Amino acid sequence: MRVAMIGTGYVGLVSGACFADFGHDVICVDKDSSKIEQLQAGKIPIFEPGLAHLVETNAREGRLSFTTELKDAVANADAVFIAVGTPSRRGGGFADLSYVYQAAAEIAEEIDGFTVIVNKSTVPVGTGDEVEKIVEKSRPANDFAIVSNPEFLREGAAIDDFKRPDRVVIGTDDERAIAVMKELYRPLFLNETPILFTARRSAELIKYAANAFLATKITFINEMADLCEKVGADVQAISRGIGLDNRIGSKFLNAGPGYGGSCFPKDTLALAHTAQEVGAPLQIVEAVIQANDARKETMADKIISACGGDVSGKSIAVLGVAFKPNTDDMRYAPALTILPALQQAGAQIRAFDPEAMEEAAKELTQVQWCSDTYDCAKDADALVIITEWNQFRALDLGRLAEMMRGRTVIDLRNIYQVSEMKSAGFDYTGVGR
Repeated sequence: MRVAMIGTGYVGLVSGACFADFGHDVICVDKDSSKIEQLQAGKIPIFEPGLAHLVETNAREGRLSFTTELKDAVANADAVFIAVGTPSRRGGGFADLSYVYQAAAEIAEEIDGFTVIVNKSTVPVGTGDEVEKIVEKSRPANDFAIVSNPEFLREGAAIDDFKRPDRVVIGTDDERAIAVMKELYRPLFLNETPILFTARRSAELIKYAANAFLATKITFINEMADLCEKVGADVQAISRGIGLDNRIGSKFLNAGPGYGGSCFPKDTLALAHTAQEVGAPLQIVEAVIQANDARKETMADKIISACGGDVSGKSIAVLGVAFKPNTDDMRYAPALTILPALQQAGAQIRAFDPEAMEEAAKELTQVQWCSDTYDCAKDADALVIITEWNQFRALDLGRLAEMMRGRTVIDLRNIYQVSEMKSAGFDYTGVGR
């Protein structure tokens, strides 16, 4: 099938490349000419494992191309995906839908014959209705169907999530659109992937509900970690104990410095504001948002306390600044709250991240960026692990001790055992242990 993907951000680029790998002809469209030039030259503007190879392979075989010209891509398409950004609006938390609506208006001018217009962007419930009105108003004679097809991609594992998903959600009651969407996802039918066809508004809400629930699990175990520290329990044992209950499950029960990234923060805010607007406030989700914001701030206090209550003039080595491993995404990363708070308290920050330093440098100032883990630890009074990259999981503790001036280690991801670190001579602080 012929697919036009409007937007070459994280969702658009991954989805476009994966659809091409399924055998469809995909044209990715973006107004950012520099980004398109990069992609045409084989340069990937984001870090996602396996994406560069996928793009290169499908571009070489002629199934994937990139352009700034929307007209031809849309006119020849069986399906047009809207995969533009929906950031939180400043001062309110509502999703900014201006890019979605602008894309819809431009698509409306160019479609030719029956076309399925798919909202792949994460949008509040009812957005599909507005997109439908925009297209109808622009070209009343257009033959089209608006579909909601939310994405559930985890950064760092997006390609596997697209090709081997837990489920695919498709919101439409148009039989022609259903046929098109079935053909697009036909390779997944062969793997017996659950594909849920539902009403458009339900599909839109499923994405927000899923992310809010996962954010709630993270926030719950973080609060349990605080309780564990007060009563002398181990949050990792708590996580295992409740995770073995198949009604709960073990995923998203790892205590840490709070959630971040491109989805959970903005999606929980947008869901909470939508609920407020319609008079059905979500008190649990609102509490999750407040608790997570506070969590990031208390992590800085935790580090200062582990350093004897004062970090003024001390050198703090920070391992990992991306919001999670296997990505260079800094959006809402806990490091963006923790590092400035430490600097405000007088600390000198040295930091290393395998992929995110270039992005982080745009947000964090007066940080000394280091070439590797041990360069970062050199002469540090304390070392803090914020992001659990695999290469931080098996550090040479003897070498680390030689490089550091102090012996304080604060592990905000609990990737080391307390006994192991103490045996190596470190004053070790984890989370909830």
